[in-house]
Amino acid sequence: MERIKVLIADDHRVVREGLMAILKTKENIEVVGEAQDGQEAIEKVRTLEPDVILMDVSMPRMGGVEATRQIKREFPHIGIIALTM
Repeated sequence: MERIKVLIADDHRVVREGLMAILKTKENIEVVGEAQDGQEAIEKVRTLEPDVILMDVSMPRMGGVEATRQIKREFPHIGIIALTM
């Protein structure tokens, strides 16, 4: 079975760590990386090639909405799930 590669993008370390802890319990999911803001998420997408991104909507430097727009233009096949608190 092929594993789903996930990138987590959130400016709160505790949220990233919590999501990673949950996802690491799933055999078919591999957390390939994390990002602290939208700009870093875009950079990591280019090198890590995730299948799915868990993207916080509100982050410093570049928010999740703008990052999602840019990622979907360049990588339309990547699924993005928006998160907010």
